[in-house]
Amino acid sequence: MHPLDLIIFLVYILLMLGIGIWFHFRNKNIDDFYVGGRQMGSWHIGFSVVATDVGGGFSIGLGGLGFAIGLSGSWMLFTGLLGAWLSAVFLIPKIKILSDKKGLYTFPQIFETFYNGKVALAAGIISAIGYLGFTSSQLLAGAKLASATFEGLNLQYALLLMGIVAVGYTVLGGLKAVIYTDTVQWIILLFGLIFIGIPIAYYKTGGLQGLLDTVSPELLSLGNISWITLINWLVTILPVWFVGMTLYQRIYAAKSVKQAQKAWYIAGLFEWPVMAFMGVLLGLFARVAFEGGMFTEIGYAAGSSIDPEMGLPLLLRHILPVGLMGLLLSAYFSAILSTADSCLIAASGNILTDIIEKIVPHKLSEKKILLYSKILTLLVGIFALLIALNMEGVLQLMLYSYAIMVSGLLIPVLALLIYKKPNTTAALSAMIAGGTVTIVLTTIESKLPLGLAANIFGIVVAALIYIVIHYKNQSKYIQHEI
Repeated sequence: MHPLDLIIFLVYILLMLGIGIWFHFRNKNIDDFYVGGRQMGSWHIGFSVVATDVGGGFSIGLGGLGFAIGLSGSWMLFTGLLGAWLSAVFLIPKIKILSDKKGLYTFPQIFETFYNGKVALAAGIISAIGYLGFTSSQLLAGAKLASATFEGLNLQYALLLMGIVAVGYTVLGGLKAVIYTDTVQWIILLFGLIFIGIPIAYYKTGGLQGLLDTVSPELLSLGNISWITLINWLVTILPVWFVGMTLYQRIYAAKSVKQAQKAWYIAGLFEWPVMAFMGVLLGLFARVAFEGGMFTEIGYAAGSSIDPEMGLPLLLRHILPVGLMGLLLSAYFSAILSTADSCLIAASGNILTDIIEKIVPHKLSEKKILLYSKILTLLVGIFALLIALNMEGVLQLMLYSYAIMVSGLLIPVLALLIYKKPNTTAALSAMIAGGTVTIVLTTIESKLPLGLAANIFGIVVAALIYIVIHYKNQSKYIQHEI
């Protein structure tokens, strides 16, 4: 990398750390650290939501999908549009009013309100595990991008770089730093893709004619995907909008119900079609470059074996001139860091509020709780980094994390939205059964029926168990009353 590009990139990194330091001296209590003081506006939250949800899955994973299957990969983020708008209509009004009334900080505290402490503890454990995986996947995405871009930088050192930056400003600044850096990062990403990445990639790979001459026609079709894959994406990703700790924190942080709903509508539109098509299109340009032999000099000749997730970073390294490389690299790191920081603070909040405080009740001052929150966030970040060092696929790690959370938490959330008096025993049983089934099926090597994802079976089992126990207890109650 040219020294000018490196300087631009380092300025960006210092800017992110500077925001963390700025809010470090302005955060006065846990409200500031975990829910941004509950006074955030819709545009800041909307940018933060989409930046968090897209993140490394867009910059690396979605580019890899575009490389592998073409435009059809955009359907992955269509689930984001559906999830955002459905949760805006059905979830936000109920949750935001409750959070303002009770001063909630985490998603599992919703379960404590509607069920009991045991259900909230189980939810905290499931959510913490899921967000550890999310954080690790984003650090791995950034490391892949850095190692493919910085000549001579191996993956392990790149992971350390990502960990230091993401963990650093999150530990210092809390959710306010996360949301404001997300806004800056999102603007950088949009600017970088619209005015730098896509135009230069289009020109360097031969434009539309280059696409038509190089890639097979099915890669330019929206139908180059199986129904099973669509169902797996839908059932794995859409429900996260109802069980994602990062999203609940932003609902709590909003000024009002209307501000939160507006933020979700904004986020949905930016996910699909805006980011979805930009991501897969750049992946397609990387495919054109690879098949046209543009990567031969860096060890990837046309027709050789290549990780699809490496295609986009290699394209950027090959085509961008001095100066612009630093800008676009900053843009992609923006997408990755905006998710890593959110997932990190979500995992930290789960462990402190929903696990430690349930097991070891305490009476500490606000300042001590704030200090312990920062120490815990640091430790969680280090642990997430260790997980990333032992994983290879960004998208695979993300989907595993989604699956564990969704199969364990979705049914109890739907129950509290549907029933006036949701059943505590049914909720806890559904969480344990759904999560267990998904983990077991994920770890076995045999293929599942019809190629369906493991979490689909976990959700079905959880739903059946909830319904059986709920109506069985309801029947006993009715008989008792009679």
